[in-house]
Amino acid sequence: MQLSVMKRFILFASIALSALPGCSQTRPLAASEHSQIQPGAERMAVYLPLLKNKKIGIFANQTSLVGNSHLVDTLRTYGIRIVKIFGPEHGFRGAADAGEKVANDLDAKTGIPIISLYGNHKKPTAADLADIDILVFDIQDVGVRFYTFISSLEYVLEACLENHKPLLILDRPNPNGFYVDGPVLDKKFQSFVGRQPIPIVYGLTMGEYALMMAGENWLSDKANAINAYNKTTTPTADTAFHVQIIKCNNYTHSSKYILPVMPSPNLKNMQSIYLYPSTCFFEGTVLSEGRGTDHPFQVFGHPSLPGNLYSFTPMPNAGAKNSKCFYQKCYGWFIDGSPEEIRKELAGKIQLKYLLEAYKLFPGKDSFFLKNNFINKLAGNDRLQQQVKDGKTEVEIRKSWQPELDEYKMIRKKYLLYPDFE
Repeated sequence: MQLSVMKRFILFASIALSALPGCSQTRPLAASEHSQIQPGAERMAVYLPLLKNKKIGIFANQTSLVGNSHLVDTLRTYGIRIVKIFGPEHGFRGAADAGEKVANDLDAKTGIPIISLYGNHKKPTAADLADIDILVFDIQDVGVRFYTFISSLEYVLEACLENHKPLLILDRPNPNGFYVDGPVLDKKFQSFVGRQPIPIVYGLTMGEYALMMAGENWLSDKANAINAYNKTTTPTADTAFHVQIIKCNNYTHSSKYILPVMPSPNLKNMQSIYLYPSTCFFEGTVLSEGRGTDHPFQVFGHPSLPGNLYSFTPMPNAGAKNSKCFYQKCYGWFIDGSPEEIRKELAGKIQLKYLLEAYKLFPGKDSFFLKNNFINKLAGNDRLQQQVKDGKTEVEIRKSWQPELDEYKMIRKKYLLYPDFE
């Protein structure tokens, strides 16, 4: 990040750019073409001193690993006092369905109280934060706008600023951070599956996205006002540490990062993670997106599609207790191949051909899209649905979102903490 940009964000008191002495490389979670990637959570020598003798809250789920150990368990072995856990969609242990209500609870392993930040309680309250000194945010994102962890980050960032609580973001690689594509969200279609004017694939890590939200004044009025005040004043001992980002080591936006654990129940492998930006559109249609199969987001189809297509029968399972087309034989597509083959097939862009072909072959055009218009929240506009109905080509559709996408790309470059893919 350029120094001039750093000066603009006094809010972010410091960003760990390199390992301190004694911060050894732990087991490699993944490899880029040239080096081993180390997520921020593994750089413990950098951030442990910030947590000593403090009451800690942690926003985490099953992806919050340090080597083979969960961050919560690891910090406890170092004597860090964790008083509260905050959990996102799918819950702290990551077992709940998409959209499933997750109640407050006690963690069975540690007895630590868990506050669910999903459903009607998405943003930490002053009471939630009252008994902690620092909130640690560590979760694996997949770099797609409608994957709700970035919405949770927004609410956590706002709450910490509004309540003057330090926030420590342990950054992790973005497995879809090697390109930027898709329509930019129109704020008229703002929801928990898309809150800010970013494209579907936005090409930032969580740390970079936090910088963007603060830098572009996309937070609540109160949080923006505190942020603006901090930009114009010299930090003091009381104000200097608001938000701190612990960077990944050896990561670039060209890196091929293989997640060591699935980030949610229906993103079971790297193939589904790569395909998710393209095939999640089917969540806004009557088609099955593969929930209840071994290959969600690789498999999609419907009983009404031609019988000579690939067939599958979705069934309830631990990660999909309720979904579309259960117990019905569906016909459609299975996008098979190795992660490398699928990444090459995508060619650095969202593939609309799956949605367009499914609509073309579907017999009941008027019933293809769900009546609640959820497709508009996924797309971030109401144009895509109409373009598909009008028979627009992929080239025509992509051309319609290009001006806003180009503008976003210019904004994005201001907030990069890692070498870009271009």
